[in-house]
Amino acid sequence: MIRTLLVCCCLLSSVGCSSLGISLYPTGHLLTPESEAVLEQAPSRAPLPRELDLSVVPVHYLQPGDVLLIEAVEFDENVRLPADQKVMPDGTLDLAGFGRLQVAGMTLEEAEAAIEQRLVAMQASPAQVNVRLLDGIERYYVLGEVQSPGAYPLVGHETVLDGILQAGGLTDLAAPCRILLARPTAPGSCRVVLPICYRQITQLGDTTTNYQLQPGDRIYIASRSCCEEWMFWKAKQSCDRCCGAQQACCAPQAVPQYRPVAVTLPASPPLPNWSQDPQLERPEPLVAQDEMIESTAPPTIDSSGESLPLRPTTEAAAPAIETVPRRPLRDGELDFEAPL
Repeated sequence: MIRTLLVCCCLLSSVGCSSLGISLYPTGHLLTPESEAVLEQAPSRAPLPRELDLSVVPVHYLQPGDVLLIEAVEFDENVRLPADQKVMPDGTLDLAGFGRLQVAGMTLEEAEAAIEQRLVAMQASPAQVNVRLLDGIERYYVLGEVQSPGAYPLVGHETVLDGILQAGGLTDLAAPCRILLARPTAPGSCRVVLPICYRQITQLGDTTTNYQLQPGDRIYIASRSCCEEWMFWKAKQSCDRCCGAQQACCAPQAVPQYRPVAVTLPASPPLPNWSQDPQLERPEPLVAQDEMIESTAPPTIDSSGESLPLRPTTEAAAPAIETVPRRPLRDGELDFEAPL
């Protein structure tokens, strides 16, 4: 009997069994002891942006691989620039006849100013350009037991669930209780490793660990261990880190609806008080458009010979500018070109 058991163990160890995870050379996506130790110290409810509480991604700094669109604001400008531009590996842009310009590490506004300065230096005439980001190089990574592991472009509103679904979902060997989000940190600093409660996110709509993804985030899905395969009766049990007071909502209509994040704009500087400081130079009052019409147009005479007051008609008003729907950038801004 003992000899039979030894023979079976040797066969399983030499051949290997992917369903049980038994082999002399175990393969799979396993958590290292260092990852387990950091994961044990991580908070289960980190105060970070998550689903229903999304925030805008920080300002984007240009880097090699970014695809830009450069065009003149005024269409009658005598400026000819290549439209679609890709930041070269050395961080430069090829502006054709205007040479190469270093833009790596700049924001879009700084790149616009640098290009305008180059145009003025080369042709001695001011020209205003618009720079838009068409395809950013920022990525997030989904690794481990997913159907299509790899790097995916970051749009700005993705959550952990979006990243897992983008990678095709979990495989049959995935361990739902061993999913983590690792955020890149500087060498020698503390590590940001957060547990992900996958079953609570998908089955209960719990957004506690459905964090918003940031540039460079790693979603790692580990494989089930041999013990987890054998203890099949625990397959339906909740994870130790994800146990919480879950109860059904008796009034679903009373749950507040999701509202997009509101970006707080910087306050405008206060206007100077001319009454308290008479030395301040007061600007000249602007002439209203209605007053200009009244002062230049001849008065209207009715049938009795009396002049009627002038009132601007709706037909004489300036036509409304037709707007084109634009997709918001990752930082929450909209990029408007000059109207025709």
